[in-house]
Parts: sequence; structure tokens; C-alpha cells
Amino acid sequence: MMPAGMWKRSVAGAVAAVVLWGLSLALIAGDFDPTRHAGARSLIEELSDRGLERDWLEAALRDAEFRPGVLEAMAGAAERRLRWDEYRDIFLTPERIAQGVAFLDAHEAAFARAEAAFGVPPEIIAAIIGVETAYGRHTGRHRVLDSLATLAFHHPQRGGFFRGELAAFLEITREQEVAPGSLKGSYAGAMGYPQFIPTSYRAYAVDFDGDGLRDLWTNPVDAIGSVGNYFAEHGWRCGEPVYHEAVGPDAPPVAIDFNRTAPPYARLAALAEAGVQSAAPLAEGRAVIPLALEVGEQRWRYRVGHQNFYVITRYNHSHLYAMAVTELAEAIAAARTSHPLKATTGSPEEGA
Repeated sequence: MMPAGMWKRSVAGAVAAVVLWGLSLALIAGDFDPTRHAGARSLIEELSDRGLERDWLEAALRDAEFRPGVLEAMAGAAERRLRWDEYRDIFLTPERIAQGVAFLDAHEAAFARAEAAFGVPPEIIAAIIGVETAYGRHTGRHRVLDSLATLAFHHPQRGGFFRGELAAFLEITREQEVAPGSLKGSYAGAMGYPQFIPTSYRAYAVDFDGDGLRDLWTNPVDAIGSVGNYFAEHGWRCGEPVYHEAVGPDAPPVAIDFNRTAPPYARLAALAEAGVQSAAPLAEGRAVIPLALEVGEQRWRYRVGHQNFYVITRYNHSHLYAMAVTELAEAIAAARTSHPLKATTGSPEEGA
């Protein structure tokens, strides 16, 4: 056993090393002042060539602050592995369901227009916003400018990706005449009601209320239309189900590759051979996404996902996320009408 005095000196040394590491990173960052930061200068050159004013860009990046906590949050972002029942309980709460009903009722006309324009059921759009930010209640506490600058210039693996997000963020804020330092979001730079990252904001955000701005930060109507547009652009199929229930053995068969967030890839015949079968009749050659959801210690529930399930995973590449969105949508629909959401669970597809 290490003597107490030596142990204390060891701990003190470790703490000092961590402090010095943080200080050295801050000094390297130079708070992104382009007169001292080569990465900031390079980004300014690139964006000024695209038409953004150099003086405005320099002022924006001088305002950006290095945030070590953002890097720590990214490093610890992979949570412990959750079972489906544990993950589900985070989002399928009576409060969140009731808030979803109220959100739908408050913006019923916008949801109806979004369904007509994009073919996405209102409950699905509401559930996305409900899972992401509790219908706009929790949109993030980090300055987006600081998060993206820190990740762009200091993330060890994904710096290039976040540099592109920082560039898109600066373009968006300049176009919409919003001070970059005034906006808050997630530690990874996701923003507004639907938590779009900047490149998604540029590609899929829409001005759904016709006021001339695409505002996902404070405008729920624009957020509703933008989520609908995002799904439509990623291949949502109007009127088709998201998943069907299935039955299977006590443990997932090793012959089946479950829970891949990919376009439908498994044939029903192969699933049947392994003992997994859809509870609804489906066309023989149909491809599905086989899902094995752990609902307790070594207890499993089976489902088969379809194209619309895959589309939900384009928003977040997690089968648990897509399932949580789907079940929250069902619960909201049931609470509003006392009937499950037909477009979500689907009716049996004889001969589909």
C-alpha cells in the first residue's frame, strides 16, 4: 500500500497536471483571436471568399471562447449501454405525453399544413421535438459559437466536421442578422426546438410561417415545418407504417444482424428460419430492419422496422432513439384520440 504522504503528493501532482493541461489548451486556443490563431485566420479567408465581411468574421471569432468542458462532454458522450425499457422510461413519461398533446393543440394548423406538404404525421413531428427539447423547453445552455469553435479547432478526431459546422453557423447568423454569441444550444452545437446542427439548418430549415426568416430558435411553426421537410427529404413514405410487432425466441438468434440503422436489409424468409416472424402479414420478399429490444434482464421484445423507421434514424443514428420517437408519437396520438396512431403502427399489410 502506498504511504499516505506519497499518495497525497501523487494526487496533488495529478491534479496539477490536469490544471496545467487545461491552461496549456487555453493558451494554444488564444480564445480564437484571428491575429494569433492560424485556424481562425484560415476560416476567415475561406468565408470571406464566399462573401462574408472580414471585419464581421474577425469580431465573431474574437468573441468565441475556448470551453474545455465541451471536449469533456464529447469524450463522455457515450453513456452506459441502456436496455430498451430504461431508455424508453426517459422519454415516455405522463408529463412529456401531456406536453405533446398541448403542443399539438397549440399549433394544430401548422401541423396540418406540414402533414399536407410533407406527408409526415403530426404526432411524429411533435415526438421529435418532444424527445429533443421537451417541445422547446430545454434547447441547451452552451453558447453555440463557443462549442463549435472549441470542437472545430481542438477535437482530436472530428475537428474537420465541426469546422464545417462552425462555418455554416457563421453563415446562418450573418444571413439572419443574429449575433453569433447570443445563441445557445447543446455542447455539440445543435440548436433550437428541433436541435438541428448548422449544416442541417442550412439544408432543411424552412420559413413555414412566411415571415421571411427561418427561425428554429424561437419559432415553433418554423420548427414544425422544418422537421417535416427533413423527413420528406430523407425518404419518408406517407401512409406507411414505421414498424410491426414480431415474435421470436427467448434470446436473439446469432444468425440475425439486429438493430442496424440502415435501410431495410433483412428478408422475412431469413428471419423466419431463425425463429423471428412478423405478427402482421407482410409480402414474402419484403426487406425489414429486425429489432431486438431488451426489456429486462435477458428478456427481449421483437419488432420489424420499415423505411420510415430508417428515416427516423437519419435524425439520430440510434435504433433506441427511433423507437422512443415512435412510441411517444403513439402515446400522444392515443392521448388525443383514444386510438393508436395508424400511420405509426400501421394496419396489417396483406400483400404489401
